[in-house]
Amino acid sequence: MKRPKLKKASKRVSCAKRFKIQKKVREHNRKLKKAAKKTGISRKPKQDVAVPNSAPFKEEVLREAEQRKQELEALKEQNKIVKKQERAAKRKEGKEAPSAGVEPAAKKAKKGTKVREARAAVAKEKSAKTFKCCELNKVIEASDVIVEVLDARDPLGCRCPQLEETVLKHEGKKKLFFILNKIDLVPKDNLEKWVGYLEAECPTFLFKASMQLKDRTVSQKKQRGTNAVLDHSRAASCFGRDCLLQTLTELANKKDGETMLKVGVVGFPNVGKSSIINSLKEIRACHVGLQRGLTRCMQEVHITKTVKMIDSPGIVAAPSNPGDVMALRSLQVEEKEESPLEAVRTLLKQCNQQHIMLQYNVPNYRNSLEFLTTLAKKRGFLQKGGIPNTELAATTFLNDWTGAKLSYHSRAPERQALPSYLSDAIVTELQSGLNMDMVREGNQIIIKGVRSPNLASSISYSSKGPTAGVLNVSELPKETTVTTEAETDMTASTDELVSTFKPEAEIPIPKMETPIQESTQKREDKPTKETKVKFVNVDLTSMQHNNDDDAYDFNTDFV
Repeated sequence: MKRPKLKKASKRVSCAKRFKIQKKVREHNRKLKKAAKKTGISRKPKQDVAVPNSAPFKEEVLREAEQRKQELEALKEQNKIVKKQERAAKRKEGKEAPSAGVEPAAKKAKKGTKVREARAAVAKEKSAKTFKCCELNKVIEASDVIVEVLDARDPLGCRCPQLEETVLKHEGKKKLFFILNKIDLVPKDNLEKWVGYLEAECPTFLFKASMQLKDRTVSQKKQRGTNAVLDHSRAASCFGRDCLLQTLTELANKKDGETMLKVGVVGFPNVGKSSIINSLKEIRACHVGLQRGLTRCMQEVHITKTVKMIDSPGIVAAPSNPGDVMALRSLQVEEKEESPLEAVRTLLKQCNQQHIMLQYNVPNYRNSLEFLTTLAKKRGFLQKGGIPNTELAATTFLNDWTGAKLSYHSRAPERQALPSYLSDAIVTELQSGLNMDMVREGNQIIIKGVRSPNLASSISYSSKGPTAGVLNVSELPKETTVTTEAETDMTASTDELVSTFKPEAEIPIPKMETPIQESTQKREDKPTKETKVKFVNVDLTSMQHNNDDDAYDFNTDFV
């Protein structure tokens, strides 16, 4: 503020502010010096070393220095002229190349990059499946006990006969256990039937993983607080940890030597392998999420001093599986071999329509497209112009089925003969060394304690049996590249022919237009009126198989 008695405002500032300004200026100058040193630019120009007057032949030395300076300047000018001539020659060659019928180098490079990208994409997809198979075989080799995780909503569909046969026929005589995960999404009566069915073949443990575990650092910070509040919500609670951990600890104590018991956790994608390991460790040791296939390589996690769990990537499903099985696990959608709309259409055929209507609170629908349109409007999935986004609705529907959210159940089959790779002797050997009474008692306590949905509020789903998997790298399907070298040569030759071909110049013919022709020409030039579009409920997924050119897609055309 300007003082009334003084002509000019005072420039005095506080010492703290002045010192702060000086410090900022020093830091700024230091940064500039550092940057100049890196780039090699110096602020001070180099001065020529002066020749003292007492030096002999001073005039000759100065004359030689001036002559050398002029020579360097002349050489720089000559280099500039040569570079200009080279650039002009390159520009001239680039202009003459298309007229001479030669394809430009930029166009060739662009084609080559497209071919390389297509081949790299195919190789990456194939190598990803190969890598998963190799990692799964490593887990089987390194483990003493193999735990196959099954989704309680469809246990039979989560079983892989090839994996079970490989484990049971292994030379190391490995044990095989079943873990029924996500038991809070299945009615209790259905769960008891499945436990009785699976216990006759292999020791079965019930489990419900915790969904609100955090990192170790976060848990340590919370422990420092004096008033720690425990979370007893449905998502945070875990069931089956004590029974499973006690059984594994007893097996580790019976093992000879000081080595740890290695437990391999295997199963199809999104059955909850990493969530079980995190619940046993009680921290977020493995990366988990709704996205399928987050675990891509084996990972060892020390649970106790004697037990070590090994996480594995999901089993690669064989392409020979029926479409219903692949749609339930969203395996073809993840590999971009099938659209979400087609997968939803396949799933809805296997479900009770009334159960779907009650679960999603939608009215009666005639086909999958009508259901997805209603679901998109209900959830607010709208595109430009208020058009329902059926693609997003289909993805959300599939995420509900593969994630730990939607309640559905499949009927347990009646007891039949054991599979070909199982026998009564193998079943007895798998149960040896385990306290089966303790395991059954623990399962009964878990069934009574867990909060399960009613049979009326759960969707009934008809299971299609076990899912075939691929463990051998040689059994993976061979995929051909999108474009071959012969095809690229053909396209290059056709482009050259098109570039060299020049149509002959047409001779203009004068036309005499009559007044009638002029009026018709004006009428044709007038813009046509916009026609109204009628929306008709048509199943677009069924129309994808028909090669009709008149098929209209509202998600892409009407925007």
